[in-house]
Amino acid sequence: MAGTPDTYAPGVGTLSPSVGWLASIRHAAADIKLAHSVFAMPFAVLGAFLARDEAAGWGRFAGQLALVVACMVLARSWAMLFNRIADARLDAMNERTRRRAIPAGRLRRGRAWAVALGCAALFILSTSLFQVLFGNPWPLLLAAPVLAWVAIYSLTKRFTALCHLFLGGALAASPVAAAIAVDPAAVSRPTVWLLAGMVAAWVAGFDVIYALQDLDFDRGAGLRSIPARLGWRGALWVSRGLHLASLALLVLAARSDPRFGGWMTVAVVVVGVLLTVEHMVLVRRGRAGLDVAFFTVNGLVSCVLGLLGSVDLL
Repeated sequence: MAGTPDTYAPGVGTLSPSVGWLASIRHAAADIKLAHSVFAMPFAVLGAFLARDEAAGWGRFAGQLALVVACMVLARSWAMLFNRIADARLDAMNERTRRRAIPAGRLRRGRAWAVALGCAALFILSTSLFQVLFGNPWPLLLAAPVLAWVAIYSLTKRFTALCHLFLGGALAASPVAAAIAVDPAAVSRPTVWLLAGMVAAWVAGFDVIYALQDLDFDRGAGLRSIPARLGWRGALWVSRGLHLASLALLVLAARSDPRFGGWMTVAVVVVGVLLTVEHMVLVRRGRAGLDVAFFTVNGLVSCVLGLLGSVDLL
């Protein structure tokens, strides 16, 4: 591993001084895979619907929801870019990740910081609009703590195997933050917290699965994760336990709000089936099933639950 901040590993790639800002932004966006916002976005939307004032007009809620979506994308972009910056040297050493934008030389570290801080600044600006347009100061007051919370996960695997729970907690903030943005009083309802608990356990469970890809690398690099600590079989049992807990919390959330009805019941059943399929794929296909188990199944879980839950709240 090279000792300069702009070159990370032999043969990975060197930085081109001719790369412009638009190209840097494009490389950053491609590297953090904006499409993966699908894992948290539906829960932010569902949290917003849970807090919606049914007596208020749809125009007001549409404006709030648009800001929630913007804040969600910006916060995730900040967190993912922080992750890429923090892990750049490790990524260069890992065969699976060495082609990411920074270690591969497509994106300078300084440019990455600039884009990340730009996303953070736009996030804070967007939260201020809740105060300006809707008289709600809480999103702006909580903006800096939220940015810190969603970024801290990137550092946790250096000192704890419970890093997966930190990621779960970061994504679990999405329904709570959305509810506060729409109506701060909504956080007094148990449904919002049960839904957040479901997201925390579900995300931690599938992040354990995702970390199976790097089991050997993490052990060699001295990084901490549940797969590195417990091995393949032990990690799968932990993931199953977390997903069982997430399903139990989802059932409680569905029962805690009288506005939920048939569509939410269907969503709970579908989520249970999808989580079962996810673990069956891993048992039958092992490492070959990781892409299906992680990306496809979990993307469906969030979309089904966010969509059907929101339809019930209409």
